[in-house]
Amino acid sequence: MRFLDMPKVELHTHIDCSLSHETVARLGVDLTPEEYRQNFVAPERCKDLTEYLACIDPALKILQTKKALEFAIDGLIAAQAAENVLYAELRFAPHLHLERGLGLDDVMETVLQAIRISGSRYNVECGLILCTLRHFTEQQSLEVADLTLRFADQGVVALDLAGDEANYPIAPNIAAFKQVREAGGNVIAHAGEASGADSVLETLDLLQAKRIGHGVRSVEDMALVERIVAEGLHLEICPSCNIQTGIFSDITRHSLPRLLDSGVNISLNTDGRATNGASLSSEYQLVSDAFGWSDHIILDLNRNALNASFASDRVKSSVNSQIDDYEAQL
Repeated sequence: MRFLDMPKVELHTHIDCSLSHETVARLGVDLTPEEYRQNFVAPERCKDLTEYLACIDPALKILQTKKALEFAIDGLIAAQAAENVLYAELRFAPHLHLERGLGLDDVMETVLQAIRISGSRYNVECGLILCTLRHFTEQQSLEVADLTLRFADQGVVALDLAGDEANYPIAPNIAAFKQVREAGGNVIAHAGEASGADSVLETLDLLQAKRIGHGVRSVEDMALVERIVAEGLHLEICPSCNIQTGIFSDITRHSLPRLLDSGVNISLNTDGRATNGASLSSEYQLVSDAFGWSDHIILDLNRNALNASFASDRVKSSVNSQIDDYEAQL
């Protein structure tokens, strides 16, 4: 594959959307490849984001033990390393892993230790983002904010808001985001995916997020696009997922070119390697084929991701040097 060896940065990938067939087998669930696809991979065309999110349920049923979480993270980081991802920010919602006796601190300690071990094993630098979800209560969101701050010195880099933006309000999450911001933490949020530009505006105004997951419908309001550029905000774009959830009918209709041409700072990401069956290399190939983007443009998007990341200065310097060295050989 053309982009397999390119040095990469991935900012938007959900642990619970990345449970591979191999990892499922390691956990003792015996499925044929077809059975795995039927249970863990979303349809090529979902009717909306709600249908897509329902496809995560089989993975969540498995990810309720320390062993399952450890194996899932090991499989995800191994897959990233296999295509030369040098830095990755993984994300998940701790509250979704409490059904078989684990507590929130158990989940956090297990996941952070697994990231440290697997990151070291495969030589991938990682940060962890904690998600609160649109359907959570205010109290649950505040609990995620507390975890974000308590575990900040152990690898947690940000608080995120995820879930079904079209059917749940933003209000229950405002206090949690304020708590993290006022303590000096980082806040990001999904928006402009299932809902339009107004959702992005609301997220910027009420949560003061500095990165937006997706944000692809921002082009419905060019004044918003101008604001995103002026404020230096970053959009984490997941092309295959945007097609799968029905935002765009096919890749040629994606807003990526308009965003890039408008000067928006963007990156490319998988969102969920299992749920949409994509790798980062295949995402690069998809947009390169559709829009004629060169390797140099894709490398610049990786630089965008690196600069927008919550990586340390040491990691940023190391990864940037590897990107520069790769480009010099093109």
